[in-house]
Amino acid sequence: MFTLPELPYAYNALEPYIDERTMQIHHDKHHAAYIKNLNDALLGQEALLVMPVEKLIADLSLVPESVRTKVKNNGGGHANHSMFWETMASSANRKPAPSGALLEMINATFGNFEQFQEKFSAAGLGRFGSGWAWLSVEKGKLVITDTQNQDSPFMEGSTPILGLDVWEHAYYLKYQNLRAEYIKQWWNVVHWGEVEKRFTDTTK
Repeated sequence: MFTLPELPYAYNALEPYIDERTMQIHHDKHHAAYIKNLNDALLGQEALLVMPVEKLIADLSLVPESVRTKVKNNGGGHANHSMFWETMASSANRKPAPSGALLEMINATFGNFEQFQEKFSAAGLGRFGSGWAWLSVEKGKLVITDTQNQDSPFMEGSTPILGLDVWEHAYYLKYQNLRAEYIKQWWNVVHWGEVEKRFTDTTK
């Protein structure tokens, strides 16, 4: 059975950039619902219920066709949010900028860190409706993409190392329809230490 991971910080840890009430509803209600729906869809499929969710959504052909769409949506929601919580941190506990091999590849791929931020933000702002913006490793290279709903780069054979939730439930209580402002402020909580760890793991 899949279980809801605890937030790695208090609900109010990302204030003032992401408000306490949003974090509480987002984690306790939205993420929890994805997990319940995923477990319900896979009831009786014991081998699938013990797989890492990232592996499950990377090979949906393993899932019975009758529940495949439900598993795609809710498994994606579980995987995406689990990463989302971990790649953010409070100002006191986060690494505010990338360094080392990850920064070198960002500079080589996008020009510099500021140009990377502009392109990533544009992906999040340009995603029509609900979805995500991603920084992923694909065939040894960094790519910026965006996906609809709860789709994940894992489903396309890439490994995400940073994701931004641009569903309205992620920001509407504080920012209403101002997605651009939410994205701008979100950069203040990105934990680059965790992103670097995920980047390093892709090379192992």
